[in-house]
Amino acid sequence: MPVSISILAPIRAGAFMLLIGTLALSACLSSHSISHYLPKAEASAKPHRAAHGARECLVRAMYFESIRSSREGLLAVGTVVMNRVESPKFPNTVCGVVGQKRQFAPGVLTRKVRGDRQELADLADAILAGKRHLGVKKAKFFHTAGLTFPYTNMHYVLEAGGNAFYEKRSRKKRRS
Repeated sequence: MPVSISILAPIRAGAFMLLIGTLALSACLSSHSISHYLPKAEASAKPHRAAHGARECLVRAMYFESIRSSREGLLAVGTVVMNRVESPKFPNTVCGVVGQKRQFAPGVLTRKVRGDRQELADLADAILAGKRHLGVKKAKFFHTAGLTFPYTNMHYVLEAGGNAFYEKRSRKKRRS
């Protein structure tokens, strides 16, 4: 019998300390609400991408990336976002794709969207329901139209809304 008591002694001591800690915490909390102990959110805090839904993230990507010059350009940007969502090489959510560092306009998820958002919201809903710009094909990249780069793996498929859309091709695909 003494052997079994010595085995349980550390367990009982641990449980006792846990009970004491819990009682002490509840005594502290009884005089203050738990919010007293939590950090306060700043009123001017910028929204984090988790605060946005897929529709809002898509609206923001189209708004800040297409130069808002044409519906075709908006749709093309939205199509690239969805192409990335569907690719295993990118995050699998719209907000994950749009929020990737150095992929979209700085502040795309935090800057203020100005003006009428209804057209953007309607187009985002259509894209989320499956609408795509056929000219974009499987392109997952774009840059401002008119810029040139020395890379040979950029296969251009469309220019719309002030952007040039392209697929990156491997050496094998470039030869064929």
